[in-house]
Parts: sequence; structure tokens; C-alpha cells
Amino acid sequence: MKKNNRIALLSLPIIILIGLLVALAGSQAGHSIGSIPIFALCVGLAFLIQWLVFIPSFRLQTEKYFDLTGSITYITVISVAALLSAGLDARSILLWALVVIWAIRLGTFLYNRIHKAGKDDRFDEIKPSFVRFLNVWTIQGLWVTFTMAAALVAITTTNRKEFDAFAIIGLLVWVFGFSIEIIADRQKSRFSANPENKGKFIQTGLWSRSRHPNYFGEIVLWIGIALIALPVLQGWQWVALISPVFVTLLITRVSGVPLLEKKADQKWGGQADYEAYKKSTPVLIPRL
Repeated sequence: MKKNNRIALLSLPIIILIGLLVALAGSQAGHSIGSIPIFALCVGLAFLIQWLVFIPSFRLQTEKYFDLTGSITYITVISVAALLSAGLDARSILLWALVVIWAIRLGTFLYNRIHKAGKDDRFDEIKPSFVRFLNVWTIQGLWVTFTMAAALVAITTTNRKEFDAFAIIGLLVWVFGFSIEIIADRQKSRFSANPENKGKFIQTGLWSRSRHPNYFGEIVLWIGIALIALPVLQGWQWVALISPVFVTLLITRVSGVPLLEKKADQKWGGQADYEAYKKSTPVLIPRL
């Protein structure tokens, strides 16, 4: 436990430093308020919101508002960027709308899920530790920054370009990914709500094509956002392309697929039907 606390304590300044570096890179050729770049201001706001909500969450020892706070942060930060940036064009407004729509949908879904479950067992060992719990909230601030970097740069930049093929193709890619995510989440929710499926794993609908179709949709929609933003990136702003890369790595290597695969293996590993499902169904990219 003490080792985990030390790791969390050492991680905090590193996370904040990474956030500062992204803020500096994304602020190049961007709009400012006085001498303060709007991009950097938005990155700071993303972290500030997490820390403010962390305080009552730690005192009450609850994680119920963690996911909801993440969604509210997306909406708040991208809206502040849009309100403060001059000369908003169709590309900027589209990016703002797509991020807000995604955040409202996902935030509502995750909040309802944890409200029904009563808790998120990922936080059981973390909540009692001030440093480790603070670290998780700080990481969420960096997560918001990385994920939304492309959209945020495109909205705050002074480099405006007409609505083009990149915007149209990016929009279509986003719609495709968003649709897959919604359908997959609804299919699993209906499956879990059926008492006859208690103790079973879902292998119907999109889940017969991929073991994690909702995560596939999540990755695709952020690729769409990056495509829309691509034509206006310049100089150090290209760091914003970390957005879809970060989402992909986070889902496939850190907190998404690995955790759920491990949990599923512990629950159904060895069962003939589950082993056959794993063998015939791709982990992420759906088979046609």
C-alpha cells in the first residue's frame, strides 16, 4: 500500500508537467485573452474541475461522480473554448457540437450505470488513500486534455479554413463510430437487464462480431474528430493528433480491453462456450 502511495505521489508532478507541455504546444498560433492562450486556459480548467470535485468526493468516500465529472469537463472546456475564441467557423462549431453530443450521451450512460450498480469496484482500494484518489482525478484531467486536443486546437487556432472534404469525411467517420458505440451499449444493457441472462456473457448483435464493439466505436469517432481538425493544424499544434492515438492506447493497453478481458476470463474461463466465443470473435475490430 505504501509503495502504491509513493508511486501516486511521484506520478502527480509528472502528469501535471505533461499537461503543461501539451498546453504550450497546442497554444501555438492560437487565440488569447490578453497574454493567456485560450488553449492553455482550457487545459488548466480541465484539471481544476477535477480537483474541485475531488475534495467532496474524498470526504464522502464516493466515486459516483467521477465519470459524470469527466463528461461535464468535456462540455465545459470545449464550450469555454468556443465562447472565447474569435471568428468561429463551420468546422469549429461542428467540432463543438460533436464533442458535446458525445459527452452528454456517454456521461448519462455511465452515471445511470453506476447509479444502478451502487459503486464502481475499481475504486475500492484507491478511495481511502488521499494521494492515490487525487492521482486518479488528476489523470482524468490529462485524459480529457489528450482526448479533446485535436478539437480544442481547431477551435482555438487563428488558422481558419473553409469547410472541406476532411470535415465531411471526418463527420461520416464520427457518425459511424458513435452509432456503433450507442448500439453496442444498448444491446449489452438490454442483455444485462434480462433476468434469464444472469451469469451469462453477451455474444449476440454487435457482440457476436467483436468482444468490445463499444470500444471500437469510441476509437473510430475520435479518429473522425481528428480528421475534421487536421487541415488547420500547424507547427507544434500537430501534437493534437495524440488524441486518437491516446484513446486507442488507453482502451487497448491500459484501462479498457485488458481489464474487461481479465475479468471475463476469471468469470467464464474454461467454459466451452466462452472459449469458443473468444476463439472465433475478434477482440476489437468487428469481423464482417
